[in-house]
Amino acid sequence: MTAASFEQPSLYQRTLPLLQGFDGLLAFAVFLLASAGLLIMYSSGYDHGTRFADHGRNMLIAGAIMFVVAQIPPQRLMLFAVPLYVMGVTLLVAVLVFGITKKGARRWINLGVVIQPSEILKIAMPLMLAWWFQKREGQLRPLDFGVALLLLALPVGLIMKQPDLGTSLLVLAAGLAVIFFAGLSWKLILPPVLLAIVGIFLVVWYEPQLCADGMRWPVLHDYQQQRICTLLDPSRDPLGKGFHIIQGMIAIGSGGTFGKGFMAGTQTHLEFIPERTTDFIFAAYSEEFGLVGNLLLISGFVFLIFRGLAIAINAPSLFTRLLGGALTMIFFTYAFVNMGMVSGILPVVGVPLPFISYGGTAMVTLGLALGMLMSIANARRLVQT
Repeated sequence: MTAASFEQPSLYQRTLPLLQGFDGLLAFAVFLLASAGLLIMYSSGYDHGTRFADHGRNMLIAGAIMFVVAQIPPQRLMLFAVPLYVMGVTLLVAVLVFGITKKGARRWINLGVVIQPSEILKIAMPLMLAWWFQKREGQLRPLDFGVALLLLALPVGLIMKQPDLGTSLLVLAAGLAVIFFAGLSWKLILPPVLLAIVGIFLVVWYEPQLCADGMRWPVLHDYQQQRICTLLDPSRDPLGKGFHIIQGMIAIGSGGTFGKGFMAGTQTHLEFIPERTTDFIFAAYSEEFGLVGNLLLISGFVFLIFRGLAIAINAPSLFTRLLGGALTMIFFTYAFVNMGMVSGILPVVGVPLPFISYGGTAMVTLGLALGMLMSIANARRLVQT
């Protein structure tokens, strides 16, 4: 036996199985969006200290998390569903009791490090509901959907109590996506949808009366009511509550077809756009790259979402199909709500634009979601081979 037969495999040969676990099309879409994020972050945040460097660091951390989670088989991910959900809900209760209050909202808790427990539920909620329906595969009853709605309503209610409308919408969307993909009857879906459409029509029609001074709406907090009224008529308070929407629309419109050019956005660099590196970064991007740039960015998100849904459809089990579909809808909700609020068609809520907006917690959450999608895609390939 020669020494050559005991030759150690090269580094490339050892890492190749790990790299084969990645879905190439999904990784390509993320790479394009992340590149766009770095480009506009450099322009909009170059005078914000270390924003650009920190954004790059957050992307690297999210990429490392994605790489690690992608190596975990979906069967192992199921083991985290119940513990992660229970821990998340417990921490949400703890936040209400002795959480940290900032800017009138109690959303954080100090456990040696300050964390925002509601972020955990963005991943824990679809995991929990996918686990729930997997356990009842083949014997689903209406009662099972009722239990799923209760599992969803508990954390959503606790998050809204903080109050945090943006995160509660994201958790609600992720949970409803699982319930819908599990086979909820259209007979149960259509009535609340029609009721919501009628409610929106009534609010728009009676806006002057509903938004008059002193009028208070049930259920909603004052700031949530003000955001809806500001959406309907930003000129009501152009230098106050309507300032964000007005400046965002001005920046988007001033970009024209091809934009003003990289680093040439006047609304951005003269600091008319509020939160230009976080929630309103889409306005800065639109001003510099125009309609053409927006179409390319939206195409990137559409490609990402369609690829995620393709992975979910071809997943090998009910758990992975439901989880993959819900995780993909998280990306859709993030992008749709952010672009909608910046464009003035949705109320302003604290929802970042995936891979574009500055924010470490959101980037880590996206990295986890991508890693799970990669894991599901890899599990499908293993079944096929």
